[in-house]
Amino acid sequence: MDTNVSSADGRTVIRLSGRFDFNAHREFRDAVDQVLKSEGLKEIQVDFGGVDYLDSSALGMLLMLRDKARGAGKNVALANCRGAVKQVIEIANFGKLFSIT
Repeated sequence: MDTNVSSADGRTVIRLSGRFDFNAHREFRDAVDQVLKSEGLKEIQVDFGGVDYLDSSALGMLLMLRDKARGAGKNVALANCRGAVKQVIEIANFGKLFSIT
């Protein structure tokens, strides 16, 4: 998995591409830690536009992000969920836990 982080106007976007699974744990955690250190940040958006697969460990990483962000007073949104990724997100009822755009 590749991770690209960009920030503008109080929002940071974490763009993911490839397979989001346990092997991506370290890279994703490092990106999250970097993002949460940013000052003036109000929202974190995880962009799944380039993700073709995610598993239960990826769902756990998203929950970890949500908990850390909530503790820092920041909101998390999921964006560009489609295909198999959208199905997994819907089956896990993540629409009740995250804003999905």
